[in-house]
Amino acid sequence: MKIVRALFNGESFYGILVDNSIRRLKSTPYEGIEEDGRVYSADEVELLPPAEPTKIVAVGKNYRAHADEMGEGQPEEPLLFLKPSTSIVGNNDDVVYPAISHRLDYEGELGVVIGKKCHAVQPGHSPEVIFGYTCLNDITARDIQKAVSQWTRGKGFDTFCPIGPHIETEMDPTHAPIETRVNGQVRQHSTIDCMTHDIDKLVCYITECMTLLPGDIIATGTPEGIGSMQRGDIVEVEIGGIGVLRNRIV
Repeated sequence: MKIVRALFNGESFYGILVDNSIRRLKSTPYEGIEEDGRVYSADEVELLPPAEPTKIVAVGKNYRAHADEMGEGQPEEPLLFLKPSTSIVGNNDDVVYPAISHRLDYEGELGVVIGKKCHAVQPGHSPEVIFGYTCLNDITARDIQKAVSQWTRGKGFDTFCPIGPHIETEMDPTHAPIETRVNGQVRQHSTIDCMTHDIDKLVCYITECMTLLPGDIIATGTPEGIGSMQRGDIVEVEIGGIGVLRNRIV
């Protein structure tokens, strides 16, 4: 099931995407999938970012080959940082290249969307709190990130967390391919099972210290092949079983 958020006549709502139609839901999908009877063509609405997280919990160096290319070693436990909710944009939205940065990088990732308020999730129980999955690009001002020991500033600018094109609720991402392209050229290609710490481990580890709420997102880390982008570039993150997230750098 593909869940989207849309805007029609100034009112936003969640819906189910079926072919080119959107079936409007009565409330958020985390409260239960119940249609209200209204159906729209995808062409008559504005599609919004498919989730409204209170926080994005991101994981650094979670693919060994990426940790190797960074030359900074592989952490034994998940390396966590936060991206603000204001960094969220959706599919086909623009990513703004900050004037104070001189290197802007893509980092294609799997986003895990939480469906239930949860704390201290036990191993093996993460599927009970996961609502679905989406494509995510952990945009990074690499020069700003490397200038300080904390990553928040270099990864927290507005527009630095594109997600979409929807939330896919019916997939097992374990072996899914993930690919990032810049202007059609493949820059990253891997599979989700190359993660060092798998999704279940991440959910349990994160919820040891913080409560996750419906709509919150875990950015699970990026594979090797990171690189820079320029203004005017079209960047695509594609994950098998979900689709393609596409954004322009401006």
